[in-house]
Amino acid sequence: MKYIIKHEIKGRLRIHVIQKKMTYAEADILFWYMGRQKNVTDVKVYERTSDVVICYTGERSALLRMLKRFQYEDVNVPENVLRNSGRALNSAYKEKLITKALLHYGGKLLMPYPLRAALAAFRSLKYISAGLNCIRKGKIEVPLLDAAAIGVSVIRGDFNTAGSVMFLLEIGELLEEWTHKKSVGDLARSMSLNIKKVWMKRDGQEILIRADQIQKGDVVTVHMGNVIPFDGEVLSGEGMVNQVSLTGEAMPVRRVRGQSVYAGTVVEEGELDVMVKAVSGSTRFEKIVAMIEDSEKLKSSMESRAEHLADRLVPYTLFGTVAVWLLTRNVTKALSVLMVDFSCALKLAMPLTVLSVIREADAHGITVKGGKFLEAVAEANTVVFDKTGTLTKARPTVKEVIPFGDYPEEESLRIAACLEEHFPHSMAKAVVDAAKKRKLAHEEMHSKVEYIVAHGISSYIDEKKVVIGSSHFVFEDEGCTVRPEYQERFEALPKEYSHLYLAIEHELAAVICIEDPLREEAADMIKTLKEEGIRKAVMMTGDSEKTAAAVALCVGVDEYYAEVLPEEKARFVEMEKACGHKVIMIGDGINDSPALSAADAGIAISDGAEIAREIADITIAAEDLRELVTLKRLANRMTKRIRGNYREIVGINAGLILLGVAGMLQPTASALLHNTSTLLISLRSMKNLLPDGKK
Repeated sequence: MKYIIKHEIKGRLRIHVIQKKMTYAEADILFWYMGRQKNVTDVKVYERTSDVVICYTGERSALLRMLKRFQYEDVNVPENVLRNSGRALNSAYKEKLITKALLHYGGKLLMPYPLRAALAAFRSLKYISAGLNCIRKGKIEVPLLDAAAIGVSVIRGDFNTAGSVMFLLEIGELLEEWTHKKSVGDLARSMSLNIKKVWMKRDGQEILIRADQIQKGDVVTVHMGNVIPFDGEVLSGEGMVNQVSLTGEAMPVRRVRGQSVYAGTVVEEGELDVMVKAVSGSTRFEKIVAMIEDSEKLKSSMESRAEHLADRLVPYTLFGTVAVWLLTRNVTKALSVLMVDFSCALKLAMPLTVLSVIREADAHGITVKGGKFLEAVAEANTVVFDKTGTLTKARPTVKEVIPFGDYPEEESLRIAACLEEHFPHSMAKAVVDAAKKRKLAHEEMHSKVEYIVAHGISSYIDEKKVVIGSSHFVFEDEGCTVRPEYQERFEALPKEYSHLYLAIEHELAAVICIEDPLREEAADMIKTLKEEGIRKAVMMTGDSEKTAAAVALCVGVDEYYAEVLPEEKARFVEMEKACGHKVIMIGDGINDSPALSAADAGIAISDGAEIAREIADITIAAEDLRELVTLKRLANRMTKRIRGNYREIVGINAGLILLGVAGMLQPTASALLHNTSTLLISLRSMKNLLPDGKK
């Protein structure tokens, strides 16, 4: 790539790419490529000027060499990045706003008054028609108010006022439409699939390969708790599939041979072999957008109240207009009331606030599926945490493998990894990673694997039953035993680690000791959450009492519960809600899904199980739990901004009405000030709540 350096300071470079015109696709490719370089911390691409601003660390010369080597055609960008980037949408709406402003103000300067009057009269027909349509339906709503204000101005020959009112209404509609589409698009993109590897079935064996290597007609196996990566048809197996991401319906549906399944849905129970019909799952984005736009999930109760209040205020505005005319017999004063209404500001500013906060949250790595969940977070006074992978690091490590029978340490780890690699859990990942580090090959050598949620895994190897999981599962549910000669070793297991028990033919074969260190930020995060309004922090875990007590003491939760099952977590959440508390639940595993669903706002960790992310209302990045504090602050400030908007809208518009009735403001000035204040409040509602990206 050829470029010139336009400006430079330490750690920041602005370059101009030498080419005829940078397309939206090229800008997206360059942005995607630069954003994935290790030494690049931030990048902005301006396709209109072909400029790129790069913030970086490390050697300047290395960055320049990388830029020189860059070629658009050499970059393998995921299809959905180009198809759904939103760059073209932003550019189109910017052009619409600029064009509309130029036409309005340019027309005032250059167009003769008679022509402007005729044009204003023609444009008013659209608004008057909408108002008459309200009357035909027997409704008194905002379009009727707009029609009356514009119609009266046209009848009085005040075409400047009519034109200004229509211009501001059109600008408001454009801003609302733009912000809504952008927010919905950003949200849908963040919900889009990001699957890197899948299990492909070939010659009766399951092989883990990259998702982009799958072709139409290939067969992929989807285990319980995993997302279906492609649109396809069930070839074999039986499963209950959660389709909430496509239909909004949380109840899973049964899928068997011959039935269709869709990318992005999740297998809650069972296992499916799926023949791929569409590799890209290209319809998923459109389905998500449609679901979001049609769903009441996008609306908080504050938004709904604002809309209903806006419509209810319309008759009072009309009544006030008539009353002022009857009392004063002054059309100008009556028109001043008609020109000022509360409803358009309420209907515009509130949804823009919520959608803008959703967009801002996404910039912080937080995906929010609807405004009502932000409101729930703002009102929450109780927070419930899962332990493993949530308060503890998402990447636990195997510290020791202790054999208890005929299988040596490395063979035990190999068998454990062979079973665990099929299921999405941080403990399972630790076992698989440990086998990989020791270069232990663990090709498929077992029969069908059965996963028992919150307990463990069961299968057969060489016709011998193999189970791996918790102490309760292995010794109580499966009835496994420890050989007498190993009893002393068993009782001396290191207490500082979590334990996975591997048993073969009902005898303990090995114990895998896993270190699950706490997140460094956990204690500080809980303390800060309490400063932001959380009154009670609770930790629930399936781990032992001793481990749970130690973690609870370190992180500073108010209550903790050990050795709990998934249904017990959900039951606790329901009990807290029954006591009048607003509850948010944070978890990452399949076993957290019932509680996530039961909470007022369920929050999943981004690298947790797919089913947890699918069911959750909010997803946060896995790297830093302080994102929870960011989320709480955003939610609190959103509520504060909405309440402030209410006060300002009522105060400003009431003042304008009083000034108009007193004869101190002409209708033209009232309309201008009303629409300008509405626009300014709406524009301010789109601004970030956390300045300078601070958390």
